[in-house]
Amino acid sequence: MKILQVSQNLFVKGGSDRMFLDTCALLEKHGHTVIPFVAKHPDNPPSPWESYFPPAANFDKPSPADLIRYVYSRPAANALRKLISEHKPDVAHLHITYGKLTASILPVLKAQGIPIVHTMHEYRQISPNYTLTHNDQIDEACCGMSAWRAAARRFNRGSLSRSTLATFEWYISRMLGSQRKIDRFIAISDFQKRKMAQHGVPDEKISRVYNFVEIDGTPAGKTHPGGGGGYLLYFGRIERIKGVITLAQAAANLPEVKVKIVGDGDAKTELAEMIRDQEINNVELIDFTHGDDLKQLIRNSLATILPAQWYEPFGLTVLESFAQSRPVIASRIGALPELIDDGNNGLLFEPGDVTELRDKIKQLTDDPARADTMGEAGRTKLVEQFGPQTHYQNLMHVYQQAGATCNE
Repeated sequence: MKILQVSQNLFVKGGSDRMFLDTCALLEKHGHTVIPFVAKHPDNPPSPWESYFPPAANFDKPSPADLIRYVYSRPAANALRKLISEHKPDVAHLHITYGKLTASILPVLKAQGIPIVHTMHEYRQISPNYTLTHNDQIDEACCGMSAWRAAARRFNRGSLSRSTLATFEWYISRMLGSQRKIDRFIAISDFQKRKMAQHGVPDEKISRVYNFVEIDGTPAGKTHPGGGGGYLLYFGRIERIKGVITLAQAAANLPEVKVKIVGDGDAKTELAEMIRDQEINNVELIDFTHGDDLKQLIRNSLATILPAQWYEPFGLTVLESFAQSRPVIASRIGALPELIDDGNNGLLFEPGDVTELRDKIKQLTDDPARADTMGEAGRTKLVEQFGPQTHYQNLMHVYQQAGATCNE
């Protein structure tokens, strides 16, 4: 098959980029021709397909043309039309397209009769505010028919102009068929599937396909005598809704426990100032890391922590932790209870509860052998439920449901 894979970036900036690239690699491994279609960016690696990549809007110094391109990208539509005419893909698999490629590409795909599948990596299908939060709290008041409220709530960096533009773009995308013209939606968890259907995405068009990670040769079980490297690890976007402030508050009450926080994001400066001002000397901030360096950090930890305070639609860091045989301490929110069996391969606590998070950390630091046992259970669950072969088979089934002819 020729499979068109569409997203914002050809490099890793977040979890959705990681899944986009891993999906491309998985499909190629099974003999399919994968055609990436992303926006131009200096961080993209060289690609034989880069001549088709359209420019994205410049938001460092936006011009009127950039504002228009953010809502409707004629360059993206024209570039995709040329690519399709020359290479004729059998199916289009969309990831995150708003802001850079826009819904301008949907009429192009539909006019050529190409089946369209869309993986929903967050909640953008039901609200301009894709995190469903307001002032760092869960907020579903801007969903569906009430999406217009997102602008008034200034969800986009507290800016009325940015929020209004993003809300306007969401409505234009709807008009162009961001829901109507998609043949199959992929929800990445049962929780996300229910939430999407609750707010208007047709349930009969949604398939649940869990994310996956590649499983390398790292053996399950104890990675270091005494349990890991003796530190707790958070890795991912450093945002308030990810619970990083809650984690720092919990760590402040456990001066004997070392905590490493890895990543970048809007809350990094605030977090650094908090650590400095409150002299939380047991918390170390580390810049964004990926690949083998990140795997080593995970492998050497006692456990990883995902203290989310938003509806995590999946939680890819959980699988990445299980792959290195490490357990996860996570919030009881969103899809996380689907991945973590409390007391078996990790521990769950109420979102934002500093005291309970501190107690869960103590349970593992006081009993590192238990952490090793949980890590083994996590890797077992990963192999049984979240491996690449399971994901591939489910993906092929969704492509068929969308109308594609899937030839192995």
